[in-house]
Amino acid sequence: MNIPIPLKLPDYIPMDSAGLRLDTALARLFSEHSRSRLQTWLKEGRITLNGEVVTDVRRIVKGGECAVIPSMRQLTEQIEHAEQSENIALPIVFEDESLIVIDKPVGLVVHPGNGNRSGTMMNALLHHAPQLAGVPRAGIVHRLDKDTSGLLVVAKTLEAQTDLVRQLQARTVKRHYLALVHGRLIKNGCVDAPIGRHPVHRIRMAVVSLSKGGREARTHYSVREVFAAITLLECRLETGRTHQIRVHLTSLGHPLVGDATYGRQQHVFSRQALHACQLALLHPVTREEMTWTAPLPEDMAVLLESLRHG
Repeated sequence: MNIPIPLKLPDYIPMDSAGLRLDTALARLFSEHSRSRLQTWLKEGRITLNGEVVTDVRRIVKGGECAVIPSMRQLTEQIEHAEQSENIALPIVFEDESLIVIDKPVGLVVHPGNGNRSGTMMNALLHHAPQLAGVPRAGIVHRLDKDTSGLLVVAKTLEAQTDLVRQLQARTVKRHYLALVHGRLIKNGCVDAPIGRHPVHRIRMAVVSLSKGGREARTHYSVREVFAAITLLECRLETGRTHQIRVHLTSLGHPLVGDATYGRQQHVFSRQALHACQLALLHPVTREEMTWTAPLPEDMAVLLESLRHG
């Protein structure tokens, strides 16, 4: 267990926080960090209270305790990454001291996992910006499926990551997708249906009631073009559940073209035809509203042209 060595003057929990849970009191004291991040640091034994490591997030504070949390330098020195940096090209569309916006190509896994310990976007990020070793998940705040292309934002500092997570929680980050679906849709609409783990197929998600573990999920869609048996939709996420667009459109009876997991067995396309085409958010430092767009990848563009001239 790594016990942080103070590199700055300690902070003291205010007396008016007496009676609060430790994670809640820390979130008030260290507002630059999210509560979930502080909970993680507590469970990892990285926070001391009155000189002792405390891992119980539910501990009730009395007020006046001396709290020490990791600094950026400590995180960089102490966090042991099983993932190694790799010199993998990243299609970067924007970068400054706080953010990196990437147009993720098809086939690139975002985060290492079982069977994908290398060759991921995280490996590439750690090579491109080594300081990301000191930011949880190398600054990744949201993901795209391996076979979904398009825009994804990465935070380069703890402060930027905290702010982006809060924007996502407040649903102020705007994420738009282009999707080709089976069937003909002629009206715009919204799917408001909770999503959870499939009760039988555990690697899949499904529409699941809140009472059975589903989480609130909402997808807005608008019709862009209608073809003989396929429709081009623009989808806007209000929430960000795993496989949300894929599950919601399947629930309507209009699965994504090429989606072997949720759709039909067919050979029209080799992957789910889904592309994150637009991303908008407030810059975590300047508070400027920023918007980026990404053109369709070649495979979707070719399919769309064939539909238009077919």
